[in-house]
Amino acid sequence: MKLSVCMIVKDEAKILARCLESVKNAADEIVIVDTGSTDGTADVARRYTDRIFSFPWTDDFAAARNFSFEKATGDYLMWLDADDVIAAEMLPRLQALKTRICDENADMVVCKYVNGGCVYFRERIMRRARGFRWEGRVHECVSPRGKVISDDFSVTHLGSDKPRGARNLHIYQKWRAEEALGGRDLFYYGRELYYNRLYTEAEAVLSEMLAGEGWYVNKIEACKVLAACREAMGNREKALAALFLSFTYGAPRGGVCHEIGRMFRESGRHREAVFWYETALSRPDYSAEGDFDDVEARTLYPLLGLVCSYWALGQKDEALVCHKRAAAMAPEHPAVLHNEKFFRNAGMLA
Repeated sequence: MKLSVCMIVKDEAKILARCLESVKNAADEIVIVDTGSTDGTADVARRYTDRIFSFPWTDDFAAARNFSFEKATGDYLMWLDADDVIAAEMLPRLQALKTRICDENADMVVCKYVNGGCVYFRERIMRRARGFRWEGRVHECVSPRGKVISDDFSVTHLGSDKPRGARNLHIYQKWRAEEALGGRDLFYYGRELYYNRLYTEAEAVLSEMLAGEGWYVNKIEACKVLAACREAMGNREKALAALFLSFTYGAPRGGVCHEIGRMFRESGRHREAVFWYETALSRPDYSAEGDFDDVEARTLYPLLGLVCSYWALGQKDEALVCHKRAAAMAPEHPAVLHNEKFFRNAGMLA
């Protein structure tokens, strides 16, 4: 099978080679669509491929990605961003995945996307003959259909220092003025409003999303962002209400339980905090369902919170046990190092 790697880029000369070096030995074809670079991005791309095309930017990521798919000739199409890489240890897994795709006659492959401490699954490889299309002007996606398989192959998002400002927010504002947004797009629009500290507007959009139709995973995440908006506006009671609301859409998530624990701890309600921190530690990874899984929010962070709350409750031995668990998990974390010094000064560590 022939695998085409499809990318849309703009002003990525500083990091594009990093991505292309990581994938060049796995791709049978590399398609680069430049949406208006002025920094020599095309010169970098030419070191890896002659399949370079220009596409006028129209504030529509899906349109650009669909153009990249149209220019590809492979049996299967894999998308990447310029600030993504494929780790060296993942290349054999990708080769094995290519064989698996053929053996299982798959139409779409959903794979892990590692973005800092957050891990989630994304549609990654698609059969060209099925005519998959990207949807959404920003935070675009491809709706799954046909035979969909899941694989542990992962792509790592490293990011870049290129300023993006309020680009995504402005796209959403223009889009919203032109037509009604569906549940998924309302969620991402609300999140962009939150990122830009427009908390009142974010609260309204996220509440609208939660009142309408939408995927349960997006609704759980919307509750978390809504809580953050309300807390930023100084209303912790309503923030807690938003977090508890998430339980009506699905099983409690570790990140939600941690946030509830943190709010109780910061309010001096340490017994309640202990309950929710312990609950966070018991929650599984839901990334296979589509969650943005922040691993530390259900492992390290609750342990750090428990150290504080158990100590405040006078349960010093329990606090030390939690510290030791956190230290085994992340010995160089600044909070762990701080607690290590604290327990030594308290005479509880040699």
